[in-house]
Amino acid sequence: MDAPVKPPSSDTLFSGPWRNLAIGAVGLCSMIAFEAIGVAAGMPAVAAALDGVPLYALAFAGTLAGSVVAMVWSGHDCDRHGPFRSMGAGLLLFATGLLLAGLAGSMAMLIAGRILQGLGVGALGVALYVATARALPSALHPRLFALFSSAWVVPAVIGPAISGWIVDHGSWRWLFLGILVLLVPTAALILPPLRRQNEPMEHARSSWWMLPWSILAASASVTLSISAMAGSWAFAVVVASLAALLAAAAKLLPAGTLQGVRGLPTVIALRGLGSAAFFLCEAFIPLWLHDQRGWSITAAGAALSGGALSWSIGSHLQSRIIRDARRRAWLGHGFVLLCAGIAICAAGVLGVLPDWTLLVGWSIAGLGVGVSLPMVSVLTLKLAPRELQGTYSSAIQLCAALATSAALAGGGLMFSLLQATRPMAAFASVFAIALGIAALATVLAQRAYPDQPD
Repeated sequence: MDAPVKPPSSDTLFSGPWRNLAIGAVGLCSMIAFEAIGVAAGMPAVAAALDGVPLYALAFAGTLAGSVVAMVWSGHDCDRHGPFRSMGAGLLLFATGLLLAGLAGSMAMLIAGRILQGLGVGALGVALYVATARALPSALHPRLFALFSSAWVVPAVIGPAISGWIVDHGSWRWLFLGILVLLVPTAALILPPLRRQNEPMEHARSSWWMLPWSILAASASVTLSISAMAGSWAFAVVVASLAALLAAAAKLLPAGTLQGVRGLPTVIALRGLGSAAFFLCEAFIPLWLHDQRGWSITAAGAALSGGALSWSIGSHLQSRIIRDARRRAWLGHGFVLLCAGIAICAAGVLGVLPDWTLLVGWSIAGLGVGVSLPMVSVLTLKLAPRELQGTYSSAIQLCAALATSAALAGGGLMFSLLQATRPMAAFASVFAIALGIAALATVLAQRAYPDQPD
């Protein structure tokens, strides 16, 4: 039962017939990460140059909307036709969006490009999961997801600085066109192996009936992200959008996900809960350090680097855990670390602990998600039937996107209600929500494996 499943010593991610695919997949993941992080850092300059500051939020909301719709389509398309078609469409959409944004002469043109980028990213994220699941030995999956995590950490640490340098010493257009240039050799590495291992599943079901629900989910996510613009109607907009998001999630996610049914439904839910708890805190830590403790913007933003680096460390640690029993145990331990880190951050906000302990707490939280979330991805591919790997790969990413949107909206609403009169309580309420979400994930982690008793 507890025998290690270890690949032959000659098998690594960068050897064998999957070498080009692995290199291209990690490179593509880095580009997607820079598009999300580095472009965000330079977006104020972009909006100012295009005289589009009033439409600033839509430059991000449009990307989110496109990705949600594409995730749903790509998951079922990968099951019906294999990952090659979805990967090719994602690369084309992503490249077109980058070109349109890089050449944009108006904010409307930029937003159109960002929507296309979102469509591309949504399709690529799912296709990457399915392609690597089918091409690589399962024993290499933990190592692959560890590298995927690192591919996000490097842009998180250096992306804003690179974006600033590009804007200050060149043109903001290269924030988009630079990625486009690098996308060409990456596509040359990824697409040929996928054409060779394409495996259409004739009996996979059609996804057209899900399209209206994906549009509803995308619309609700966009409305949540720009709800602050609704003024006195913000509360009603958030409540209505959350209700629509919940209704869409019930249709789009696998049956039993919202109820935490043992096995794959719980695994899907864990991805959403872990992402929601972590990114809700991440959004408010720099704000608290700057507004309440007087840290500079640079120092407050740098405080997040500890969490990013420890995420990478945790991800690589989980890739070294071979025995199944230990992986089962550490899935729960990762969420316990997330809870502990958020609790330390909350204690710092309440003044129970000194300010510097928040940096320690955030590093512990990053270590926790670094251990647990890659394990969730690996477990999804392990438990999902081969003919439904696209559906479940789509589901874990969709659940993360929807849960994070809901958590940010709920936390933001609570913060806005308290911030003017009780700022400490406003920040504490956000961390309390995140801690509750992380605690729920810790409890549900015991139900991730179908054969594991309560």
